[in-house]
Amino acid sequence: MSVLAAFAVPHPPIILPEVGRGEERQIRKTTEAYRDAMRQAAALRPETIVLTSPHTVMYADYFHVSPGRGAEGDFSRFGAPQVRLHAEYDTEFVSALSEICGEQSVPAGTFGEREKNLDHASMIPLRFLNKCYGQYRVVRIGLSGLPPLMHYRLGQCIAAAAERLQRRVVLIASGDLSHKLKKDGPYGFAPEGPEFDRAATEALENGDFLKLLGLDPDFCEAAAECGLRSFWIMAGALDRKAVKTNLLSYEGPFGVGYGVASFEVEGKDEARNFGEQLEAARKRERSERRDAEDPLVRLARLSLETYVKTGKFAELPANLPEEIMGKRAGAFVSLKKDGVLRGCIGTIEAVRNSLAEEILCNAVSAGENDPRFSPVTEEELPELVYSVDVLSEPEPADSSEQLNPTRYGVIVQNGTRRGLLLPDLAGIDTPEEQIAIARRKAGIGRDEPVRLWRFEVVRHR
Repeated sequence: MSVLAAFAVPHPPIILPEVGRGEERQIRKTTEAYRDAMRQAAALRPETIVLTSPHTVMYADYFHVSPGRGAEGDFSRFGAPQVRLHAEYDTEFVSALSEICGEQSVPAGTFGEREKNLDHASMIPLRFLNKCYGQYRVVRIGLSGLPPLMHYRLGQCIAAAAERLQRRVVLIASGDLSHKLKKDGPYGFAPEGPEFDRAATEALENGDFLKLLGLDPDFCEAAAECGLRSFWIMAGALDRKAVKTNLLSYEGPFGVGYGVASFEVEGKDEARNFGEQLEAARKRERSERRDAEDPLVRLARLSLETYVKTGKFAELPANLPEEIMGKRAGAFVSLKKDGVLRGCIGTIEAVRNSLAEEILCNAVSAGENDPRFSPVTEEELPELVYSVDVLSEPEPADSSEQLNPTRYGVIVQNGTRRGLLLPDLAGIDTPEEQIAIARRKAGIGRDEPVRLWRFEVVRHR
């Protein structure tokens, strides 16, 4: 056997009458859809439920699979300690999955457990399932900070484990949608919130997993989404499978998006190889981006690639434009991988003989010396996206009223401590946010006095 079906479900505690105390009636559509989805799951008589949760143990570079024979949990933190659940784990499946992940170089396993108890994102779908079926064991898996394709590959490993053990498996991808749908909601409003939910529900309704895999990371962060990584794993578990899709419900009256969708396997479909399609698309994008890079970005790439491969600084190419060789300025080199920052180092003011030398040195520093990240490896080089910000001369700003986070970067200073933040960064909308982040970068307390400077940048990609 293999993965028989998958379900994308939300996990609002308020959906439980013991927690909602009447408020759950506002999401009646979600409740009814949840019941329908779990009845559909029960009809398949699964032996194993693989459950992916955003609220169990999560690491940046590793998928944690819950170890042991089982776990319990309750809803004490939501005012309903009487609601308790127990889950018996499928230890044989966990062992097979860990082995297959090792074979496929997917970083997953049972090490690093920090919290044994069941989380609410796991308990809510299990409680609905228990109303109509109970002859199953659970594999509980946390998400990670790894890119979409690695989540997809974990899903493929889940399907391979099901086939190796000949298990009847149902996957439940627990995850809410955007948390920023309403100004009076618990997390406020962002325009990206409703946009994300429209894109996600459309993709779920159509079984368009490539769209889910390709959503822009900055857009998703601004929307404060919750379940996307769960859905990526689900997509991998359904790789090359023909599925009958059904968006059972969507609503968001409390300011958080709740979607319920089902995906029942009907056979094979080699055209639904979304992981390979994503890899091919990313390869094309990298090639097109390299062809379109301007001279400053091309110099940054040459510098870091030369250093990583040889351990030596690159020589400045001949015939560089005068704007690079004949100018001195501060410059920051930023690296991204899979849409996520991978390194950023720069100089506030010129410290070298030319802008070209500034970029040459700062590109190496961004890849090798950013203390937030490990050094860039040679294997990563083709995946990196570079940008170069050339700074204008900083000018004093009397107060935050003279700042604009879209137009100006900011420098804060207290004595010898200085912190800088570039302009036009995703998720930073006010000068006060700019100043607060720059303070933290410099180690300056929020009550300590600071001098302010502003600067503009010309961004090269």
